[in-house]
Amino acid sequence: MNRNLTRLVAVVVAALAVTLPALAGAYPLQVARNVMMYMALAITWDMLLRSGQVSFGIAGLFGLGAYASILGVLRAGMPAWASIPFAAIIAGVVAFLMGLMILRLRSMYFSIITLALQEIFRIVIQNLHEFTGGPEGVVLQQGVIFGGDAKILYWLTLLGLAIALGASFWFEKSKFHFALTAMRNNEISAKSSGINIFRWLLVTFVITSAIQGFLGGIYVQSYGFATPESVFDGNFTLLPMAMALLGGIYSTVGPILGAVLLGLAAEWLKLQIPYGHLVVYGIIIILVVLFMPQGLYGLFRKATRSADRRKA
Repeated sequence: MNRNLTRLVAVVVAALAVTLPALAGAYPLQVARNVMMYMALAITWDMLLRSGQVSFGIAGLFGLGAYASILGVLRAGMPAWASIPFAAIIAGVVAFLMGLMILRLRSMYFSIITLALQEIFRIVIQNLHEFTGGPEGVVLQQGVIFGGDAKILYWLTLLGLAIALGASFWFEKSKFHFALTAMRNNEISAKSSGINIFRWLLVTFVITSAIQGFLGGIYVQSYGFATPESVFDGNFTLLPMAMALLGGIYSTVGPILGAVLLGLAAEWLKLQIPYGHLVVYGIIIILVVLFMPQGLYGLFRKATRSADRRKA
């Protein structure tokens, strides 16, 4: 039943994603791009969470990728399209170097370090005035990638989401699933079973960080500018976390459901309370953790298991 639901959700999302550009105008496509961007970030956050490690550094790797992309174009003369995979490489390399130092930490210690590193990235970039533009940021002189065509930008963002979805489904179907689940359930038992905890964590951290950097590259090339405040915004951490928790963690379907529901609500909240919407995301996280820790998808799975037992 759960596998059938996963396939159904994947088919429905794919069908909507493919047909939307033919049906919608520029503004709906921009809203869809925002939803897909946050959905992809929520999926990558959940991928690392499956190991039991809670990261608060999504915006840090996202912003790092954004600056790697825009500075690659401005300072190194890269083509705009090439700067996006370059952003993924930079984020992945930085995550690898960071992981060698911080992935031996567990629980709140790892979470605090990721949050601190996010602030360190922002402060360093903010103070490299000549290279990064400082607090004022930098603007792409040639403008937005692909001339700002709304449909092409939509397909570009969809590519980022497809990569995140592909990686997540791969994690669910490969050895990653068993290794990460074993680590989350009981790290001592996982070690005794021969699982190399540090190696699996490092590979997972690098893959998820590289995807976050890739998404940062897409974001900055789609808008044509970057400032420390915009690309290291708390939205890129709190909203993906809230989406994954609302939809249901330890799955691919959960973050998709949460992103669709909360992504559309987020657009409305930004218009109604532009300086207070982060508070709403925080409240959602608290309420879900306290009263619905399994999320919507978890409740559905629990209900279907109960129905199957009654039929048996």
